[in-house]
Amino acid sequence: MELKRLRLGRNEERRLRGGHLWIYSNEVDNAVTPLKSFTQGEQAIVETHVGKAVGVAYVNPHSLICARLIGHGEQRLDKSLLVHRLNQALALREALFDAPFYRLIFGESDLLPGLVVDRFGDHLVVQLNTAGMDAAREAIVEALIQVLEPASILLRNDSSMRRLENLQKEVVVAYGRPPEHVELIENGVKFLAPLHDGQKTGWFYDQRPNRAWLKKYVAGKRVLDVFSYIGGFGVQAAAFGAREVWCVDSSESALALVRKNSECNGVGERMTCVEGDAFDVLKTLKEDGERFDVIIVDPPAFIKRKKDVAEGINAYRRINEAAMRLLGQEGFLLSGSCSMHLQREELIDILRGASRQLERHLQIIEEGMQGPDHPVHPAIPETRYIKAFMSRVYSP
Repeated sequence: MELKRLRLGRNEERRLRGGHLWIYSNEVDNAVTPLKSFTQGEQAIVETHVGKAVGVAYVNPHSLICARLIGHGEQRLDKSLLVHRLNQALALREALFDAPFYRLIFGESDLLPGLVVDRFGDHLVVQLNTAGMDAAREAIVEALIQVLEPASILLRNDSSMRRLENLQKEVVVAYGRPPEHVELIENGVKFLAPLHDGQKTGWFYDQRPNRAWLKKYVAGKRVLDVFSYIGGFGVQAAAFGAREVWCVDSSESALALVRKNSECNGVGERMTCVEGDAFDVLKTLKEDGERFDVIIVDPPAFIKRKKDVAEGINAYRRINEAAMRLLGQEGFLLSGSCSMHLQREELIDILRGASRQLERHLQIIEEGMQGPDHPVHPAIPETRYIKAFMSRVYSP
C-alpha cells in the first residue's frame, strides 16, 4: 500500500536535515496536505515544499508534535525495521553492562521515537508513548520476542504523554506472565521493583552512575534520602557503608519496598523510613534538631511544562535550601533534577542561591547526567534531561 505524502512549508525541513525527528503542526503545508486527512498513527512520506522526499514518519493530527520521523530513508515502521533497531540498541547495552538490567530503548535516541523498553533480566516493561508506536504495538511485541526471547512483556501505557497524544492510559500484559515484583542489580546492590503499579516502568535506571558516587562519600556517615521511592539512593548508601540512612517518601507502598530492599542487602537495621510530604518532613526534622552528613534530593519533575518553570524553580530552591539546613557544619548534598525544562545553569544557580541564603560555602565536586543506556540524541536537547550535582556545603 502506497503511503500518503505529508508536505512541509518552505524551509521547514532544515531541522530534519540536521538530524531532528520531530515535525510540529505549524510546519506542515496544510493547504496541500491537511493534517485532518491523516488518521492517528498513520505513516506517511515527509516531503519538502517542492516535493522532495525527506523520510517516513508516523502522524498524529491531534498532537502539537504532529509527526515523528522513523528515519531519513524510505523504510517503514514494521517488524523488520524494529528487529534491526532493537539489535543495534542491544549491541550498545551488552557492550556497556555485564548483566541484563538497563534501558534497552530510549525513544528518539535509539531512532524509535515514542518507544521505551526497560529490561529486567527475562522481563520487559514497555511504554508506547505516541500514537505511531501504539499503532505498531503488535509488531513491537513480535520483534521483542524474536530478539530477546523474554519470559514476559508488560505494556505500562499509563504515562501522561499518552494523554497529549489522544491515547487512553492502560496497563496491559502483552506476553507471558509478568511478576508483581522483579529483581534487578545496580552497582552491585540487589533490588525488587514493582512492575505493575510502580512509578514509570518500576525503576529509574537513569540515575545509576550518580548513585555510584555514594561509594566515595557515605562510609560511616548519617544519610538522608529525600523522595526515596523504593530506595535507589538510600539502600545503596547503606550497602556502601553508611551507618544510618533515613528514607523519606509520600508513598507507604514505596517505603515498604525500601524495607524489603534493605533486608535483601542485609542493611535493614540501619534504615529508618518516614512517610510524608518531603517539605513538611524536612521542616519537622529541622525543628527536632536532626543533622545529616550526606543528603540526597532527587525529586520528581517539578517542571513538566514550560509554563511551570517559575513555580518549579521556586520548588527546587525551597527543597534544596531545606536540605542544606539539615547538613552539619560540613556535609555533602547530592541534588538532582529530571525536569528537561530546567537548565543545568539554573540548577547551579539554585544551589548557589540557597547556600548564600544560609551564609554557607558550596563547592560542586561532581557533575552527572543520565546513564549511557539513556544516550543523548545530539539534535534533540530534550533527550539530555537528568542533571545531578554532588556538592560540599560548609560554614567557612
